[in-house]
Amino acid sequence: MKLPILDLQPSPLQEGLGDPYLKLRLSDSAPVALPMEAAREVIVVPVEQITPIPNMPNCVLGLLNQRSRVFWVVDLSIMLGYTGLIASARAFNIAILQVGQVPLGLAVPTVQGVTRFPTDIIQSPIGTVAPSIAPYLRGCLPEEKEILLILDPDAIVNASVLH
Repeated sequence: MKLPILDLQPSPLQEGLGDPYLKLRLSDSAPVALPMEAAREVIVVPVEQITPIPNMPNCVLGLLNQRSRVFWVVDLSIMLGYTGLIASARAFNIAILQVGQVPLGLAVPTVQGVTRFPTDIIQSPIGTVAPSIAPYLRGCLPEEKEILLILDPDAIVNASVLH
């Protein structure tokens, strides 16, 4: 049986839409976007599968063993200064990002899907967001009712709070 050849080139309909981003929500008023080149997968994990490690910063939930890979999981909301995940949650939405050979799980309340926009419309976050969040961002994108924060995967993986 001959398998069909798949053409993985972007279609003309997608070319003008911009770069893809995984859209996440930290709270009702805090949408963030993770560049798809760093996003590996999104999973829903029962709380019991994350192994807490003593004496870690409060944003670090613990270690997760997923398909014979062990990696850290952080509560992205707490890391960026927002209210953390609900303590009574039974499962976490985890966006797994990878920078180089370093995987990191980002636990978030909501995964909203993929969005696209041109990179050149991203604005500087300085003066728009709290100074404590700015180091973790590539920029921001003002939308109709809120500001979409564009995450910097390198800055998150290399954050001093995680080392």
